[in-house]
Amino acid sequence: MSAITVDPLRLSKPQDSSTYLAIRTVQGGRTVYTVRVPLLDLPTILPVPDPNDVDKDNRKVNRLHAKQFGQYLDTKKDWVAPALLARDAGGCTFEKVDERGDVGYLTVPWALGGISPMRTIDGQHRVLGVSIEKQRITDDISAIDRAMARKVSPEREAKLQAERKALIGQMNRLKAEFVGLDIYAEPDPIKAQQMFVDVADNAKGISSAVRARFDNYKVANRTLADVIDHPLLKGRVDAEQDRMTIKNPNLLGAKHVADITRAVIAGPGGRISKKAEQTLTDDEVIEQVKDFLDIISTAFMGLAAVTEDDPDAERQDGEPTAAQELRRSSLLGSTGMLRVLGAVFRELRSGDNPVELDDISVFFKRLDRHMSAPVTETSIWRISDANADFEPDAAAPIMRTQNLVHLVGVITGWYKKAPATL
Repeated sequence: MSAITVDPLRLSKPQDSSTYLAIRTVQGGRTVYTVRVPLLDLPTILPVPDPNDVDKDNRKVNRLHAKQFGQYLDTKKDWVAPALLARDAGGCTFEKVDERGDVGYLTVPWALGGISPMRTIDGQHRVLGVSIEKQRITDDISAIDRAMARKVSPEREAKLQAERKALIGQMNRLKAEFVGLDIYAEPDPIKAQQMFVDVADNAKGISSAVRARFDNYKVANRTLADVIDHPLLKGRVDAEQDRMTIKNPNLLGAKHVADITRAVIAGPGGRISKKAEQTLTDDEVIEQVKDFLDIISTAFMGLAAVTEDDPDAERQDGEPTAAQELRRSSLLGSTGMLRVLGAVFRELRSGDNPVELDDISVFFKRLDRHMSAPVTETSIWRISDANADFEPDAAAPIMRTQNLVHLVGVITGWYKKAPATL
């Protein structure tokens, strides 16, 4: 019998680290290693945060938010995400490959059993999101394998094979697509905590107004530029701010226009379903919203005054714009009331027998005299079925969804059977 020869060099050795090409720089007196890592490596080299156990050096993570990042990776092939920030307490090793030592191989230890010299400074939700997505794909593949082990029809087997192939493709994307990671060498845990605070303090979050302008995944945002070209809104929409203060000369913020668009399209709840997002065309949405804006800008005297006011006119010190005056004296100066009217417009235009635009305009003109703010105890909003939706002396309806839905139902009902006080 011939002897068996085993080549030990071909056997896998125990592995507890990954090596990446890195650029070494300095920031704030600390050494920083900049690398690109496969998405699938994130939960291997960085501790996966536990939503039920707050890391004393970081904020609590939200599992739903993390899961949504994993879903984002799955559904958006053109995804984008900034680099993660991590702190190394001394576990990484760097081997330079150039004379200056700016480029080299960085060996990063794995986070085994939750024990790691690495800590995430910024990016916890992305780490958890990738981990959740990886587990989802693995579980789905196992479920398909179990189903295929049973006796199934050829059609069912072909469907399962296609689903399995798609899942393998999703896992391969996590292996093949990379994200940036900046690793700061900082052994001092107290200074590491300060690093997290400094990052949080200096980060400027994106406002909802800016998100509405640039997030093109949602039809209400995607159509924004066309909607704000309407005469009522043109030159009167704040592109940056989410709140309309007394001093703000504009009528609305970009976020508010998107909210009104959602009310016209989806009703007072403002949730446009995924199916509707896929089936609605931009032109349909723009037409419906502009029809609504046409009506309210002529039916309500306060909004007509805004339309006629030149937003670029020179004003004496303290002279208000028509939009500022509207916020001071009318319910129409509140985004909430405009959302309610938008949803009423939608209800009247829906169904097999939609109300004509001219008839809606006549109905809204009847409401005009009741738009004074603040609301008095003798106002129709306090002596009718709408009384639960307005606080005493309010300048806007209560903004809870249930109140908005109720108020829309009340006003829509008035079209068919108006109270004597209307």
